[in-house]
Amino acid sequence: MEKFGRRVVQLRIPILILSLALLIPSFLGYLGTRVNYDILSYLPKDIETMVGQDILVDEFETGAFSMFVVEGMAPKEVVKLKQDIERVEHVEKVIWYDSVMDISVPMEMIPDEVYEAFNSGDATMMAITFDETTSADGTMEAIEEIRKIADRNCFLSGMSAVVTDTKNLSEREAPIYVGIAVLLSCLVLSVTMDSFLIPFLFLLSIGIAILYNLGSNFFLGEISYITKALSAVLQLGVTMDYSIFLWHSYQENRRNTADQKEAMAKAISATITSVVSSSMTTVAGFIALCFMSFTLGRDLGIVMAKGVVFGVLTCVTVLPSMILVFDKALMKTKHKALLPDMKGVGSFVTKHYRVFLVLFVVVLFPAIYGYRHTTVYYNLDETLPRDLPSIVANEKLNEKFDMNATHMLLLSADLPKKDVKHMVDEMEAVPGVNWVLGLNALLGDSVPDEMIPSDIKGSLESDRWQLLLVGSQYKVASEEVNDQCKTLSNICKSYDSKGMLVGEAPCTKDLIEITDKDFNTVSVVSIGVIFLIILLVFKSLSLPVILVSVIEMAIFVNMGIPYYTGTQIPFIASVVIGTIQLGATVDYAILMTTRYKKERYGGVEKKEAVAIACQSSVKSIVVSALSFFAATFGVGLYSNIDMISSLCTLMARGALISMVSVILILPSMFMVFDRLIIKSRVKGKEKRIGQEAVSL
Repeated sequence: MEKFGRRVVQLRIPILILSLALLIPSFLGYLGTRVNYDILSYLPKDIETMVGQDILVDEFETGAFSMFVVEGMAPKEVVKLKQDIERVEHVEKVIWYDSVMDISVPMEMIPDEVYEAFNSGDATMMAITFDETTSADGTMEAIEEIRKIADRNCFLSGMSAVVTDTKNLSEREAPIYVGIAVLLSCLVLSVTMDSFLIPFLFLLSIGIAILYNLGSNFFLGEISYITKALSAVLQLGVTMDYSIFLWHSYQENRRNTADQKEAMAKAISATITSVVSSSMTTVAGFIALCFMSFTLGRDLGIVMAKGVVFGVLTCVTVLPSMILVFDKALMKTKHKALLPDMKGVGSFVTKHYRVFLVLFVVVLFPAIYGYRHTTVYYNLDETLPRDLPSIVANEKLNEKFDMNATHMLLLSADLPKKDVKHMVDEMEAVPGVNWVLGLNALLGDSVPDEMIPSDIKGSLESDRWQLLLVGSQYKVASEEVNDQCKTLSNICKSYDSKGMLVGEAPCTKDLIEITDKDFNTVSVVSIGVIFLIILLVFKSLSLPVILVSVIEMAIFVNMGIPYYTGTQIPFIASVVIGTIQLGATVDYAILMTTRYKKERYGGVEKKEAVAIACQSSVKSIVVSALSFFAATFGVGLYSNIDMISSLCTLMARGALISMVSVILILPSMFMVFDRLIIKSRVKGKEKRIGQEAVSL
C-alpha cells in the first residue's frame, strides 16, 4: 500500500485538479436527479393495491385523486372555478353537481346520498382527478396551479397535496440541514483537533465526496426525499473518522520521518489498511437495507453504501493532497487540543467492571421491553406542521364532511348492476363508511346508459373495469381504517374475485404489514453480515458475539427510550435505525478489540491488556461519536419534517449510547470472557498468555 501512497503524493496536484473538475458533472447529476416525495410508491409493485393504482392510470387515466372543498360560493361561482380548474394541465376530470345535471336544475333533484356526500352547510365539494400519479411532477405542478386559481375559502386535500407541501418544505430545509451539520462538526473538530485549519480541509474533502455521491444518484433515476435529506448528513457523520485517522497517522509519521511526503505515503498506507476494513461493517449495515421489500430501504442503502465508498476514496486521495499543499499553513495554525486526555479511564473501568456488568443486566431487560413496545406511526401527514395548506384542507374535509380518507373500488365492468347495488348496500353498513358512489348512485338506476354523460362514464367506467368511490370517517393508518379496509375488501371479493380496493388507506395498510416483515429481515441480515465480517477479521467465534451484543444492547436502549417518554416514532425508524447504528458504531468496538488482542497476545496480563485497550481507544471513540452526534443532532432539532427529525435524533442519541456502551461495557465483557476469547481463537496448539497456559 505504500506504493499507492507514494503515487498519490507524487500526483497530488493532478489529483486536486481532477477532483475539482469532477465536481462539474457531479453537480449536473445532482440537479438532474429526480426526487420522489411519495413514500407509498416504494411498496412492492406486485401487491394488489399497487396493481390497482396502475389500472387506474392505464384504464381511467387517473393517477391521483383529491377532494376540493369550497366555502361560501354561489353555484355559478363554483361552476366558473370548476371550469378554471379543468383547464389546468394534468387535471383529468373535475366531478361536481353540474357534471351530472345542468346548474339550472335544483340540487335537491339529485339522489339524497350524493347531495349529502358533496354538500354541507355553505360548503360544497368537488372530486378532482389527475392524469399522472400521486407524486409525479405534473401532478404537483397542477396542485400549485389550482392553489393559485383558488382563493382562501378553497381547500385542496389529498395525498398529492401533502406530497407537494412535503416537497416545498423539504427543499427549503435541506440546505439548512447541511449548514447545521457542517457548523456543529466544525465546533466538535475545533475542540478535538490540534489545528484550526484542518477541520476545514476535512469538511472540504468530505463535501467533495458528498457531491460525488449525490451526482452519481443520477444513474439511479430518482431518490426519495428522505434519502436526499439524510445522505449528506449521514455521510458526513460516518466518514469523518477516516479523515481523523489519516491526520493522526500523518502526524505520528511526521514525528518519525523527516520528509513530509514520505510521512504522508506511510499515513495513506496505514489509513487504507485500517479504514477499508472498518468501512466494511458500515457498508454492510447499509447494504442490509437493500433486503427490504419496501424499496425505500434499498434507495437509502445503495446511496449510503456508495457514499461510504466515495468517502474512503477521497480520504486516501483528495485529503492527503490537500494536507500536503497546505502543510505550512497547517503547521502555523496548530494548537493544543482542548479535549482532555481522559487519563485513568481504562484502569477505572477494569477496577469496577462488575458494577458495569450489573448495570448492563439491569438496563438490558427494560430496554428490550421498551424496544418491543415503542409505538410507531404510519400516517405520513400526522406530524407535519399544522399550518401547511394540505393539512388545513384535510382538517377542513373532516370538519365539514366527516371524511378522513377516500378509497377507490375497482370492479369488473361486466359485474351485474344488481350485484353492484347489493354490494354497495353491504359496504354502506360497514362502520365508518359515509357513502359508496358509482354511476348508479350518481345517476340512479332508471337512467339508461346512452343518456349518461360521456365524460362521467369515462371517469367511472372502462371496457374492463368500473370504479366506485368510498368515503371513510377514519384516519389513514388507524386500526379502525385498517379493519374497515379488510372488511370492504372481503365484501368486494365475495361479489367479484377480481375486484380490488385501492387508495392511500389500503396502501398504508399494506405498508404496515410489509415493514413488520422487513424489520425482522433487515435485523437478521445486518447482524449476520456484520457478525461474519468480525469473525473473519478476528478469527474468533466469541468476539463477534460479544461485540454485536454490546452494540445491540445500545440499540435496545436507544429504541426503547421513546416508549418510556411516550413518543411515537416514524415506522421507517424502527426498520433502519438499528441497522445504521450497528453498522456505523460497531467500529468503536472493533477499534478497542483490536488493541485488546494485540496486548493480550503480546503477553500482557488480562487486566492490564483490557485497561490499555480501553485507555488507548477512549479518545478516538469519543471523537468519532461526537462527530456523528454533531452531524445529526442539530438537524433533528431543526427539521419540521418529523420523519427526518426523528431519524436524526435517534441516530445522534444512538451514537452517544453506543459510545458509552463500548467504553464501559465492552472492557467489562473482556474481563469476564477473557479465557473464552483466548480459547475460541485457534484450536490445536499451546500458547502462553501472560502467566496462564491455555489450550488454543
